[in-house]
Amino acid sequence: MRNFPNGVSIHPDIQSLTAATAARLITKLVDVQSRRGVATVVLTGGTVGTAVLDAVASAEARAAVDWSRVNFWWGDERFLAADSPDRNAVQAAGVMLSRLPVSPDRVHPVPSSDDAASVQDAALGYARALAEAAAAEQLAPGFDAVDPRLPRFDVLLLGVGPDAHIASLFPEMAGVRTTGETVVAVTDAPKPPPERVSLTLEAINTAEEVWLAVAGEDKAAAVGLALAGAGPVQVPAAGAHGRSKTRWLIDQAAASQLPERLLDPDGTGAGGDAGSTEDGIRSEH
Repeated sequence: MRNFPNGVSIHPDIQSLTAATAARLITKLVDVQSRRGVATVVLTGGTVGTAVLDAVASAEARAAVDWSRVNFWWGDERFLAADSPDRNAVQAAGVMLSRLPVSPDRVHPVPSSDDAASVQDAALGYARALAEAAAAEQLAPGFDAVDPRLPRFDVLLLGVGPDAHIASLFPEMAGVRTTGETVVAVTDAPKPPPERVSLTLEAINTAEEVWLAVAGEDKAAAVGLALAGAGPVQVPAAGAHGRSKTRWLIDQAAASQLPERLLDPDGTGAGGDAGSTEDGIRSEH
């Protein structure tokens, strides 16, 4: 028996998806800060990921978060110049970080090609920064370190590619097979640029909650395969799991190839109705 994610939310379109995900993220950060003072989020890039960050910075509820006590990391990054508009950190700064009162000391971009001589050096530098943050972390009573090499990740955001890649972990390639490391250098990504730095699946799965935000018909096959229980080497998105919750936040187009047994677990023919099923599918209207 395969354990499915704790919740799959289906939204009518990308606009409602990004707005709802932004609201959910703000609520989560407020909750974490109320319990342990500081919150840590791992950001993602891509169309949906960037739109979510823009929606966070635009939401009136953003004022409920103490942004000076939020730590920001990235799940992956392109190994390019620090000011390249193709870097996830540059995009995040443009749509959200520059618009919120964040603490610069709590923003941890992956080393760029200006900072490191090679992508391997960038990966080592990022792994070292994560380990140093973990060593310096002062957790509130009742919160234990999950991995001594990593700070505690409260929410880790991911996008999913049409090929089912997450972060820069691509199907059948060395990165998704990497174990024993928290960060991997990617030298042969099948989409440009070929050189990237990524958290490993091992590191991703230390997060308290993993949220996969996906929109578009071109992602439907990947979402369907991941939720059908495919193997993570062939379908990396299938291997991402939060320690307490895994949320699939998708639009109707991306949901078009969901396994029928998830949409209609009781065989009643009622798939697609609003509400929750025992597998955690919820259709949002």
